[in-house]
Amino acid sequence: MASSIPVIVVVGPTASGKTGRAIKLAQRYNGEVICADSRTVYKGMDIGTAKPLAQEQAGVSHWGLDLVLPIDRYTVAEFKRYADNKITEIKGRGKVPIIVGGTGLYVDAVIFDYQFPLPMSDEDRVHFENLPRSELIDYCLKNNIELPVDDKNTRRLLRTINDPYGSRQRRSAPKSNTIIVGIATNKTTLKQRIMERTEHMFENGVVDEATLLGKKYGWNAEAMTSNVYQVIRTYLSGGQTLENTKEIFTTRDIQLAKRQMTWFRRNPYVEWAELPEVEHYVASALASEYNL
Repeated sequence: MASSIPVIVVVGPTASGKTGRAIKLAQRYNGEVICADSRTVYKGMDIGTAKPLAQEQAGVSHWGLDLVLPIDRYTVAEFKRYADNKITEIKGRGKVPIIVGGTGLYVDAVIFDYQFPLPMSDEDRVHFENLPRSELIDYCLKNNIELPVDDKNTRRLLRTINDPYGSRQRRSAPKSNTIIVGIATNKTTLKQRIMERTEHMFENGVVDEATLLGKKYGWNAEAMTSNVYQVIRTYLSGGQTLENTKEIFTTRDIQLAKRQMTWFRRNPYVEWAELPEVEHYVASALASEYNL
């Protein structure tokens, strides 16, 4: 029965090995993977986002990849609707949905069943996007909308106006039949993995990929603001050496990993395990609760 099929959730910081572990779980338990990553939703952004390539997916169906163009706006509400539909479809095929990701908001939106307000109309969105920051702040103050922590960030102000309640309508606990495991990684080990991945990206043509994307969509496109592409933009303009570019990208990914772990650590329902122990934990949970 589809309703009794569990959802397995694997979370962890960038470069922790969570995608590879999710694929192994999918192979073992007849599953399909849903990627919960705010960067891999963009088409053409493969190397710079460490997107699992076709040969790396090992015959396992992957969802959540290549959903929109880099110039398109994509929200957590859209991802939540997409993931909910995919979970239903996967269970309908008698398979196990496996959510894997490092974007905590995407993951939480699904497992805690966030309820989002209706999206702002295109007309209203254009209106607010054309207002200076000072007027956006005035609008919030006049309408009793709590300002974001960083009210100097115009994008966050716009998001706050579109969602004045901060998407706080959510479950207090995860949906039933959900197994959540987090990959606990030693800081030194994680730093080494990030450094190695940086080298791998540059060896495999991330500079060429960024150059092509920059020419095609513009460097100021929403998706092009992610870590690696802006760093490469500076390198291409002659602002830094290749080695400095690699160092800066590595540092930013380490900082990203810290932010990700801060988010995930706030969730008391995550069971933490070292990478080699993830399968053992999931196997125990499935055997004791689902006879799988």
